Amino acid sequence: MQAKKFTDLVVAGAVRGKRVFIRADLNVPLAADGTVADDTRIRASLPAIRLAREGGAALVMVTSHLGRPKEGEPKPEDTLAPVGKRLEALLGVPVRLVTQWVDGVSGNADEVLLLENCRLNIGEKKNSPELAQKIAKLADIFVHDAFGTAHRAEATTYGVFEYAPVACAGPLLVEEVEAIERVIANPPRPLIAIVAGSKVSTKLTILQNLAEKVDTLIVGGGILNTFLLAAGKPVGKSLIEPDLVGEARAVMEKLARRGAAVPLPEDVVVAPEFKADAPATVKAIDAVGPDDMILDVGPTFAEAIARRIENTSGAVVWNGPLGVFEFDAFAKGTERLARAIAASPAFTLAGGGDTIAAIEKFGIASKVSYISTGGGAFLEMLEGKQLPAIEILARRAQS
Repeated sequence: MQAKKFTDLVVAGAVRGKRVFIRADLNVPLAADGTVADDTRIRASLPAIRLAREGGAALVMVTSHLGRPKEGEPKPEDTLAPVGKRLEALLGVPVRLVTQWVDGVSGNADEVLLLENCRLNIGEKKNSPELAQKIAKLADIFVHDAFGTAHRAEATTYGVFEYAPVACAGPLLVEEVEAIERVIANPPRPLIAIVAGSKVSTKLTILQNLAEKVDTLIVGGGILNTFLLAAGKPVGKSLIEPDLVGEARAVMEKLARRGAAVPLPEDVVVAPEFKADAPATVKAIDAVGPDDMILDVGPTFAEAIARRIENTSGAVVWNGPLGVFEFDAFAKGTERLARAIAASPAFTLAGGGDTIAAIEKFGIASKVSYISTGGGAFLEMLEGKQLPAIEILARRAQS
């Protein structure tokens, strides 16, 4: 990653006595009682904060967005207060929430300042230069550690890094980018990618980009149904996108020209309707009837791809469950995939909300090489796009 790294600044002693501003991603789900329901992203943000404190920063400021608030119109559910309580418990130092902070803040090295939801500031979403310039006056060193927002050019994710005295990448951002670059830029071979989701249209660019790089592309979910249709297989009343059959066929042909493949299942799990208690039936793909809905891959196919993953020493990228894993009757394909990824000696990279939910459901988090905290940013890197945060940090590294 081409950027100044906050870790290097700390090691060089350049942080001592400086005011440090960290843009983190603390956009966590809240429970009905207002407490933090899942602190994964808070925990992932701790290393940057601890580095700043251990490096002797005179003041550490942290901000993040939470939810989708309306700028200039704060509501009780928009506050970072619950995040602050959890952050304080995890850090073991006082965390003080500051609501009005754009025009200046004061504090000391014994505390961490949590600057209220940055998306409440007018001009944040549109990357207002005026707002970015004001924020750039708050600190000496600005740290971008919010990979989950790295694909958005907003005032605190892009604009401020144009005007900041020092702009650098935090440890989480560096880890995320380097993990994805490891499998996209110069991957170990063979490279296997699993891309699944309800629609080809939402993952088309990813599929097209990966078709130029991977040795095996495994598709699942509603995406698989469209690929099956493109291969002339019956799909009954399954979720499909008929207008994208040509695109699916083009992806398969591109892989074939490279000597790679999109393995399609010889068996699937079907049901008469999309319900958790619908009867699940394993059928050969050619036996799928007009009233069947394909809701999972079959056990023969699941075992075949699992063995391929278990026996690869290259890399595996996983984005999306193979079936409707929320329903136990249609979760077996995804579970077999998850177990294979956990057992594989390859470098394994997983990302995306449903993927992380599946990882948690099957308890394999500790056995995946790297789990990305960024949804949209993770997908855009897989698409081959340059993220705004990466671009601005690379440019500032040259100045």
